[in-house]
Amino acid sequence: MTMKYNIQTLGCQMNVADSQRLASALEQLGYRAADEANPDGADIHVINTCVVRQQAEDKAWGRLQQLKKLKEKNPKMVISLMGCLVGVQDPLRLRKQVPFVDVFIPPSETEPLIAFLQDRTVEADAITAQVAKRAKLNQIMDEMQPHEDNEIVLPVHEQGSLVSAHIPVVYGCSHACTFCIIPFRRGIERSRPVGEIVREVRSLARQGVKEITLLGQIVDRYGKDIPDGPNLAQLLRVIHQVAEEEDLYRIRFLTSHPNWMTDELLETVAELPRLMPHIEVPIQAGDDEVLQNMKRGYTAQQYRDLIHKIRRMIPEVAIHTDIIVGFPGETDAQFQQTYDVLAELKLDKAHLAMYSPRPGTVSDRRMVDDVPKTEKKRRHTTLENLQEQVMAEVNTRFLGQKVEVLVEEKVKGKWRGRIPQNKLVFFEDDSRDWRGQLAQVEVIWTGPYSMQARLPGQDVQPIQSDVIPASEFAGEVIPLTSF
Repeated sequence: MTMKYNIQTLGCQMNVADSQRLASALEQLGYRAADEANPDGADIHVINTCVVRQQAEDKAWGRLQQLKKLKEKNPKMVISLMGCLVGVQDPLRLRKQVPFVDVFIPPSETEPLIAFLQDRTVEADAITAQVAKRAKLNQIMDEMQPHEDNEIVLPVHEQGSLVSAHIPVVYGCSHACTFCIIPFRRGIERSRPVGEIVREVRSLARQGVKEITLLGQIVDRYGKDIPDGPNLAQLLRVIHQVAEEEDLYRIRFLTSHPNWMTDELLETVAELPRLMPHIEVPIQAGDDEVLQNMKRGYTAQQYRDLIHKIRRMIPEVAIHTDIIVGFPGETDAQFQQTYDVLAELKLDKAHLAMYSPRPGTVSDRRMVDDVPKTEKKRRHTTLENLQEQVMAEVNTRFLGQKVEVLVEEKVKGKWRGRIPQNKLVFFEDDSRDWRGQLAQVEVIWTGPYSMQARLPGQDVQPIQSDVIPASEFAGEVIPLTSF
């Protein structure tokens, strides 16, 4: 009987990519994904954890308690904890807290679980320690050439149906914003060799993937840790050539940082047709003192100037940002500065978060979390309401326009996909299977969270409301940023 696995992924797109890599390794060993309707019936359970937000960490602990009860009934069941809750150091404290967990996997690794499943549990622990040491010392760079073990094998249930995939190009982060836990949990910045990345892109494209997103905590810093290494713009040109050869429709990258977004990078996005006009560049706060306390390295005016430059160089661009409210010491007047920036710039999307101290960070050790939770919630809601109005206004520019949608799936009788600017579009058509195809449609209704469209010649009346509700929009995978 085929053994089943279930991977629960919490947090950002990097975790999604890590889970995809682990699933590929398990598939190559002969395991298959458990039925979505019965995930508890799996033989192997993996929780890929996130500690960037308290809510995600709470979900992981809650699921662990559920799995503990399942294992009491089925002692042969394998439980593995993966990701940022484990971190790059040997998780001695975690081992004592959750002794029922069989395997601990550092972020972006697969070896400990694979070794365990191959009855090499002693080696599994040794590999965990080795991985931690490698990450800490920044000695995991390989030669810049393809490797056989970078072939990605999609799970059987995703082969031919997975439209969009993520590929990490930079692991870890060395910038160390005062609120950020990522350097502690994912280690210092390490760029992956071009050859490895190219091999993964080709592998995914040949299995039917039509869009890839290159990931890095600060993706613009790709290659900075390699002497005379390539930069992100150069990598994108290589990937674009591969996309043309492999019929890969779209390329995206995230997340950027205002300090590292160069003119060369923007020129590359503007020039190459398969690079999407979609930029993720967080501001985090609109007040200079708060930005300084966050150790962001730029002013609000410098961020404004960058946004204007991006729009000038890429006229059809959609720009997303991230904002934290209630950072230690943030006054009403300083919050108003953030509100004013968001109202002025009218960005396409803002990922909002309420500050919560992450253990071990500078802000946790040296700053007082002095903004009451009720006030954080009020500020969050205030920006949420503003951004909903902004998105509704921004999206009206597509009304009546013909747009190209990369179709991802069918949801409640409607095809769902995204335009180059990464905005959700829904349309109806029962004549063919549109999954993974490019559809040319006319937008007939716009809302803050989605748009509705019709194929040429159709007589379809739109539903005067968002197909995707605000609650689902807010629940999308969180961006690869340093909250």
